[in-house]
Amino acid sequence: MVGLPSRRWLVRGLLGVVVLSLVLLSGVLTLSYDEPTFKRGVTSTTPDSETVISSQGWHAQGMSLQSRPARLVSVDENGSVNWTHDGPDDRTNWFYDVDPLPNGNLLVVNPVRGTTIVYEFDPDSRERVWTERFDSPDIHDVDLINGDELLVAGINYDTGSTSNDSVFVYNRTTENVTWEWQFKNHYPATADDGIGTKDWTHVNDVDEFREGEFLVSVRNMDQVIAVNRSTKEIDLRLGSDDDHAVMFEQHNPTYLDGTNGTPTILVADSENDRIVEYVRTGGPPGNGSWKRTWTLSGGLNWPRDADRLPNGNTLVVDSMNHRVIEVTPAGEIVWEMHAPWATYDAERVAHGDEPNGPTIREQNATGAVTLHGGSRETALPSIPRVVDGVVSTTPLPGELTELAVRWKHVAPWLKPTWLPTWAFTVLGVGLLVSLVWAVGEGVYQRRRIHRRLARTVGGVRDGLKRQ
Repeated sequence: MVGLPSRRWLVRGLLGVVVLSLVLLSGVLTLSYDEPTFKRGVTSTTPDSETVISSQGWHAQGMSLQSRPARLVSVDENGSVNWTHDGPDDRTNWFYDVDPLPNGNLLVVNPVRGTTIVYEFDPDSRERVWTERFDSPDIHDVDLINGDELLVAGINYDTGSTSNDSVFVYNRTTENVTWEWQFKNHYPATADDGIGTKDWTHVNDVDEFREGEFLVSVRNMDQVIAVNRSTKEIDLRLGSDDDHAVMFEQHNPTYLDGTNGTPTILVADSENDRIVEYVRTGGPPGNGSWKRTWTLSGGLNWPRDADRLPNGNTLVVDSMNHRVIEVTPAGEIVWEMHAPWATYDAERVAHGDEPNGPTIREQNATGAVTLHGGSRETALPSIPRVVDGVVSTTPLPGELTELAVRWKHVAPWLKPTWLPTWAFTVLGVGLLVSLVWAVGEGVYQRRRIHRRLARTVGGVRDGLKRQ
């Protein structure tokens, strides 16, 4: 009579099935995945000018990785490449903000090995017209205002008890900082993780939306503010520290003048994986309230730019999906360009830095819409929904959901480019299960392992003695 298998063999069999299933699922996901490459996607509409795209890129050990390039790319109305512009071949570099200038050139922000280089780039000659250098290693945004002034979002990465994060104006003619607004004078030391943290504010965007008024994105405090150059007062504030229902570590807000001049802000709500538009509902400066009038979500992965075009559509940088898309107010993708790696900024050159198209209210299109159309990483899209369902039944659904979202944004920086995020995740879980299994077997079999080691060592000693 054949006996029933013992409990430990049933556990081993179950673990084996789990590991094999995870490896097979990872393989299926990988086989159905296209590695991000520069290519045209949906083109059911024709842009009215070329589009310039900056990709942040990624690097290691002082070298830009070929599989994760940092570059600028210009594509024409049909999605064909006009030109590309790479950073230094042999040095660590990124690309962040790029702004079309009135003369047809581009203002480029290019951090390079511990400093930030800002220059005017001539697309025709592929040459720099002029160059400025700032000591800060990771400035994200610089705008040219009043002909010879550079308006700078000054990330400093301080580690002391005070922070030098600021917004400042540098005059290229006099070669001096002529105006500065420091965050430590306007925010409590306890904001975010405390003033002594290395990256306190991560101020990632600044624009002069009207003369003497600067729109500033304070990413780590989850808010967008308007700073008055003359008074240095905060005239408008959208969001507050850790109020993630409004915004969560946003990028590149745009100020829109709504009906009768009603303040409206369109912003890439990055950590919430959505684009949102808010309108100010009244009250004097510093008070009043904001109402969300538009939410675009569904399939976005860490978006970092959103511009309202004159035709009413929105040009969106879907950063970790490595693409730029033009989206209607109803959420339909009508133009798409894949541009790895870690797309950061995109501009329709004919409309300058801020197209200032109509608000959602002016288009009678308010509400929440789901992104649809286009192409992206769609292999087994039910997997994220299954994970969401599992997370929702746990004792800490909110915390686990936030962790999962964070992982979705971080994983693309860690995985091989040919491996999709979910395949990488599933394979990692399989390896973790295998490791736990191996450790458990080691503990369970420790006496047997000890005896075998003792016999092996004893045999070696006997052999040495006979010699």
